[in-house]
Amino acid sequence: MKFTLKDYQDEAVRDVLERLKKASRRWHSEGDRHAFSLTATTGAGKTVMAAAVFEALFYGNDDHDFEPDPGAVVIWFSDDPSLNEQSRWRLQEASDKLTISDLVTVGNTFGGDKFQPGKVYFLNTQKLSKNSLLVRGHEADDPDLISADGQRIMPDMRSHTIWDTIRNTIEDPNLTLYLVLDEAHRGMKESVRAGADGKPTIVRQLINGSAGFAGIPIVWGISATVQRFNDAVSGMNDRSTLPNVVVDAAKVQESGLLKDTINLDIPDEAGEFSTVLLRRGTSKLREISKEWHTYSTQQDDADAVVPLMVLQVPNSPDHKEIGRWIDTIFDEWPELSLDCIANVFGEHKLETFGRHSVPYIAPERVEESHWIRILIAKDAISTGWDCPRAEVMVSFRAASDKTHITQLLGRMVRSPLARRIPGNERLNAVDCLLPHFDKRSVEAVVSALMTGVEAGEQLPGRQILINPQEMKVNPAISQDVWEKFLGIPSQTLPKRQTRPVKRLTALAHELSVDGLIEGAGKKAHAEMHKVLDGAQVRYAEDIAYARNSVLAVIGKTVQADIKTSRMTFNDFVEAADLIVIEDAYRRAARVISPDLATSYSEHLAAGYQTLDDDDALIEAHTTIAAIGIIPDLKDDINAAADKLATQWLTQNRVEIKNLTDERQDVYRQIREMSTDPLPIDLAKPTTWLQMSIARRADGQGEPLPLFEKHLLCDQHGMFPADLNSWERNVVLEELKRAGTIAWYRNPSRASQDSLGIKYEEGGEVKILRPDFIFFARVASGKVVADLVDPHGIQFGDALPKLRGLAKYAEENTGVFRRIEVYTEVSGKRRVLDLTVSTTRTAIMSATSAKDVYESSLASDYVG
Repeated sequence: MKFTLKDYQDEAVRDVLERLKKASRRWHSEGDRHAFSLTATTGAGKTVMAAAVFEALFYGNDDHDFEPDPGAVVIWFSDDPSLNEQSRWRLQEASDKLTISDLVTVGNTFGGDKFQPGKVYFLNTQKLSKNSLLVRGHEADDPDLISADGQRIMPDMRSHTIWDTIRNTIEDPNLTLYLVLDEAHRGMKESVRAGADGKPTIVRQLINGSAGFAGIPIVWGISATVQRFNDAVSGMNDRSTLPNVVVDAAKVQESGLLKDTINLDIPDEAGEFSTVLLRRGTSKLREISKEWHTYSTQQDDADAVVPLMVLQVPNSPDHKEIGRWIDTIFDEWPELSLDCIANVFGEHKLETFGRHSVPYIAPERVEESHWIRILIAKDAISTGWDCPRAEVMVSFRAASDKTHITQLLGRMVRSPLARRIPGNERLNAVDCLLPHFDKRSVEAVVSALMTGVEAGEQLPGRQILINPQEMKVNPAISQDVWEKFLGIPSQTLPKRQTRPVKRLTALAHELSVDGLIEGAGKKAHAEMHKVLDGAQVRYAEDIAYARNSVLAVIGKTVQADIKTSRMTFNDFVEAADLIVIEDAYRRAARVISPDLATSYSEHLAAGYQTLDDDDALIEAHTTIAAIGIIPDLKDDINAAADKLATQWLTQNRVEIKNLTDERQDVYRQIREMSTDPLPIDLAKPTTWLQMSIARRADGQGEPLPLFEKHLLCDQHGMFPADLNSWERNVVLEELKRAGTIAWYRNPSRASQDSLGIKYEEGGEVKILRPDFIFFARVASGKVVADLVDPHGIQFGDALPKLRGLAKYAEENTGVFRRIEVYTEVSGKRRVLDLTVSTTRTAIMSATSAKDVYESSLASDYVG
């Protein structure tokens, strides 16, 4: 794969492969047909996951111990040719193994009698409709295809139809046909009922069969709405269902692939504000363009993100009025090029809006067409469409069109760089301006966007802000405060665990790319060769025995006496041939990693000086095949690889921190590829978006309280904070303490400017994010930090969180002056200081959080 999969994507790929393997085995052994779906929220990267699955089907996957299926054939099916073309392009973009010739668009000239293994064939509803040349001749009773003498006539002198091709592929015992239904909730919804003429719909024919075959064996639906797929497959003929693969929406949001914040600008009062908000939207587009340009300059990236604005108009638009809106845009931003506008109307033609001629562009081409800065659209454009650089939307839809707005806005939430920008909420946000909405009518939009629009699952970490304000770095905060902040160690969840040798190889590659360790790959493998050389001495007896098992094929001869019906079993031993040795070598390579197996083979072969090259390599492969059988040896290799990777990451920590955000993100992912990732550095926040008005239950607004000395602030040096009464009192009392010079409201989202601390609950590792960090200057002039967390004990995770904080305090002695947690017990506010070792010890052995707070280790909180 060209892309490193996010942890949730890799987990989903693993689960999909497991189901495909089971379905394939049952099809070939029992003739059973199966179906299941992959369900994930919009923007989760379903096509990228599909690319990884196809690579594994055709070439195998060592990480998931998945053998390639030499007879695998995939049909990718949707009801939209343009959606197919976009999916085909994405698959090729994501995979480094799938070539153009492997991704075949089935056109009218297609004439194969079978589909070929190792390929993905793209079909759509239109290609299988009655009038398609690929289909004509399939129905024997079609009068237009019967000659005068009663013979069947095939169009273009074809010998078979596309249905014949599908049937022949299914019936070939050496092939396995997989059907992938893209946007399956749409296709399946149509397929559950017969057409008006009483014949089954095309999707239903593919699944349940058509004339001459009984349906495609394995059906994999890629869907954003699992219930529709479940309802549909329940009515399939003779088909079992496997558990659906459902991606956790919270993990998708946490990954950084989706924007964290959606800003909704609406009028504060009744009236006609279309032009005002359009000007504001244009201004936002200009500002975000400057922000992206500045960021790319800072990061030394020549390919800056080029944002665009979507102008959403009613279904029956007044072209003259749209012309006036375009004039307003150019009045606000006169530097815009006059030919920077395109439309994606269903009419697919050049549109004239007032004095402006605006060309049509296919939705799937918008993202790559950087000349487009203003895109005029009606409804949701098309299912499957997305455009990460669409950063602003001004919608002139009526307040009753909430669904159309949320559908389109839900497709604008992908992060342009497929990662979160550290510390800059402005670049992690999308803006929507709704001139015809009020605070009451916008609630439905907010609700839909918080649940991912289509999937209906809550997206913790996403925030919807109405008329937010920008917070910038507080100019009153001194540099030594920021240095203290950036020196605070944060923690992150362990992600998918990659085999240590593969993780080391990946790290070595990146260190070489950045010039931090010259020849890191060769050095890493040289160290692993030493480990393997030592293991050959340490496990010499075991390896010798294993070599004999590799070089000999042991079996039994069964001799049956027909007269007496007695059977005799006799052992036999034959020398293994090259095929057997190579098969054993490949299995061992999956254990120690294919790359290391290859380099160690060359290392060993170079030492067999009395053998020619071919024999030396066979001897090396035999030795590695034997090594792969020794279980303890695998642990030794993994431990050595982990040790070296940790050493290199630690030694190069400062140099890595000086790299661009994109490169730092690569190393962050490598750190997380272990069960116990190293601490990560906090990123400096530069731009936050904050609500300044809180909405009450009656829909009215109420100004949020303002606080001074926050690390980020508005133009007046103040920070609006939505705090409960307890949190508010803590902030006020801490700000009154002698020496307090700054404070930080730790974000609750999974971002690099948020302090995270690990804790374990029920065997699962989780992250807590303490509420506040306060900074003070002591008598010596030094800046110290205090971690302060109001900590309720009414929840079941109270003690696990306390233990996580205690362990963090133990591991980071000296980083904080105070680490204090507060709670209310029996009407009293009690505080624990976790910098005290006896307090930490008591927490680790306690049976409840309440017991610790009521003990003599806690004290009454005094502000």
